[in-house]
Amino acid sequence: MPDDRTSRPHRVVVLALDGLLPFELGIPQRIFGRARDARHRLLYEVVTCSVRPPGPVVTDADFSILVRNGPEALATADTVVVPASYELGPVHEEGVLTEELAAALAQVRPGTRLVAICTGGYVLAAAGLLDGRPATTHWASAEHFQRLFPKVEVDPDVLFVDDGDVLTSAGVAAGIDLCVHIVRRDHGTAVANEVARRTVVPPHRDGGQAQYIERPVPDPQQSSTIAARAWALARLHEPIQLRDMAAQEAMSVRTFTRRFRAEAGLSPGQWLTRQRVERARHLLESTGLSVDQVAREAGFGTAQSMRQHLQAALGVTPTAYRRTFRSGALA
Repeated sequence: MPDDRTSRPHRVVVLALDGLLPFELGIPQRIFGRARDARHRLLYEVVTCSVRPPGPVVTDADFSILVRNGPEALATADTVVVPASYELGPVHEEGVLTEELAAALAQVRPGTRLVAICTGGYVLAAAGLLDGRPATTHWASAEHFQRLFPKVEVDPDVLFVDDGDVLTSAGVAAGIDLCVHIVRRDHGTAVANEVARRTVVPPHRDGGQAQYIERPVPDPQQSSTIAARAWALARLHEPIQLRDMAAQEAMSVRTFTRRFRAEAGLSPGQWLTRQRVERARHLLESTGLSVDQVAREAGFGTAQSMRQHLQAALGVTPTAYRRTFRSGALA
């Protein structure tokens, strides 16, 4: 976030390209446009622009949209978002920018955060902005993406990749996950959870979760693991064994683990750790509990264990996380 974020909303500029998908174009406005601070002030200003002077932009549907800003808006951005497009031409076929697109991207200021949703990553890659970086895209395009841009470290399996000042997502709904993640990174879990609640989407799907789960909807003839997850969430502060979770569904450990991964896209252990990290984040933001107390309440047992897990998940210590977000949450 820029240093002057306290004096004005963080400006998000969305680049609308011909052939865009209307759903994905609307994600930044829907997510960032709903984020407010404790005084109900908007935290982001979302602006849409084109690579051309103001005018119509063709979508992949049976309508066009009228974009009121030209490429000069990119020079005002704190964050630039590039949604997917089905008409990228040489960007998709040869991995090179058109003159028009190159001129538009040249207006982006150094240090601006860059975000690509789905195949919007092709634009960043063609500009050389993903060279040597980890990135993802829609699973159906991942192989082609990697062939076209061999310098990019493509991970075809994850929902999104956060590489600091450059973030990329998989397709469609993963763009929502990425934008909610950015809100959480900028302003903490309380703001992100409120945005998710108002948007009626899950408050958190980890970026490392699989894009494509072979059986995303459980077979109605088979038991699910929902009851076990609810049971675990109610007692995160206690030691939880895999066999105890399996017992909630009257399954063997082996069957439960297989069913759990098929439904959640994570192993039970990975899921538990993620829930405990989220509980710790909430407590660090919204309570005055000591770090030791938060560690116990979140189920990590010791402050050292919680510190290791938060460092791995968030790249910060519990104390640093609290210092960053708690004041805003308690305002």
